[in-house]
Amino acid sequence: MTKEKKSLTWLLVFCVLAVVGIAAFYVIAPRLKPYTNLRIGDGIFNARLALTDADKLKGLSGTATLDTGQALIFVYDYEDTWAIWMKDMNYPIDIIWLNNDKKIVHIVTNAPPESYPSQSFTPNKEARYVIELPAGTIDARSIKINTQAVFDETKRGDF
Repeated sequence: MTKEKKSLTWLLVFCVLAVVGIAAFYVIAPRLKPYTNLRIGDGIFNARLALTDADKLKGLSGTATLDTGQALIFVYDYEDTWAIWMKDMNYPIDIIWLNNDKKIVHIVTNAPPESYPSQSFTPNKEARYVIELPAGTIDARSIKINTQAVFDETKRGDF
């Protein structure tokens, strides 16, 4: 085998391995994000946890949809009036704020993506957790103020 053929063969092997590696990363990486099981009202949801500042800043921005049975939980270190905006959102959502005891203190239904940048959504009471759900979920799942949520933000669930 000539030196040129060997070089071409190694280049081809490297390219194939790079493509396989990149594809595997895009399949596996989303599964490595922290998830938990969320029970609230009469619903059970697979919820991604937004634990880092970067995840909280991004939220659901840029996503195409949030499927029924899915949720995003923002986990903060302390209670405050955490505002939610709809920057780069493509669909409406329901938003729930929970206190330290994981009881609902504020609800916004059907927050429209068109509300950004003129409006952000802020609770009227301090909260430690914020949950984003597909629009219509609050009404469909009997979710109300003072409803208890159940989830564990310290370990991964079955997603």
